[in-house]
Amino acid sequence: MTYAVGLLLDAGLVFASDNRTNAGVDHVATFKKMTVFETPGDRVIVLMGSGNLSITQSVVGQLKAWNSGEKAPRSRTNRALSKAANMFEAARIVGAALREVYALDGEHLREHGTDFNATFILGGQIGQEPPRLFHVYSAGNFIEAGPDTTYFQIGETKYGKPIIDRIVRRETSLATAAKCTLISFDSTMRSNVSVAMPIDVLVYDRDSLKVGFYRRIPRNDPYMTGLSDAWSRGLSAAFDALPDPDWPVGASPVSKSRPRRR
Repeated sequence: MTYAVGLLLDAGLVFASDNRTNAGVDHVATFKKMTVFETPGDRVIVLMGSGNLSITQSVVGQLKAWNSGEKAPRSRTNRALSKAANMFEAARIVGAALREVYALDGEHLREHGTDFNATFILGGQIGQEPPRLFHVYSAGNFIEAGPDTTYFQIGETKYGKPIIDRIVRRETSLATAAKCTLISFDSTMRSNVSVAMPIDVLVYDRDSLKVGFYRRIPRNDPYMTGLSDAWSRGLSAAFDALPDPDWPVGASPVSKSRPRRR
């Protein structure tokens, strides 16, 4: 399983993904799930994948092939992310790569009882266009983050969602958003062993058109360890400060229900 999140903010973009893959308890490995297509001064495009690893790797491989000049089958044009006019076109290119891989492998996967399962978060900035963020689905279709959407998640999303919902807004700083994202990973890893270190983190400053900060956070990283410990202590302290229920222990907090009629 994977956990990855992309945040769209007024100040730029924050991306993070774990690197654990597993096909059962005896087949756990580390694979990078974040890919960056960068042309400094022109564009930064970040892609993170979740789902069947062979599919997501095939999609990334197809995108890299198109980027290097290989023509897309059944297309007269080169579907290169380095040539995309805007991020919407970049999302269309990722969708086309997904459909290309499905055309090659989809039927064979079904014959072996395997679903075609792959989703992506795509974000970045091209030229003078504002930064944009997309969620690309297995069919190659996609949705875009709008004014009321600050982030997308893929993979094991439920454990990290509450903290992002409570903290992050469009006006949130990149540093605060990055910290909140790491706490969402800590919550996810505490509750689900299929998500684990290392974590890739990339922060993009709006209009810089270059990767501003990238770091792989390994197991036992001092900052991540300290953040996790402080978050646990803070949660415990906040819980202890909450008032106890105002009803007697063992009593129902609501009025007693009427006896059933026979």
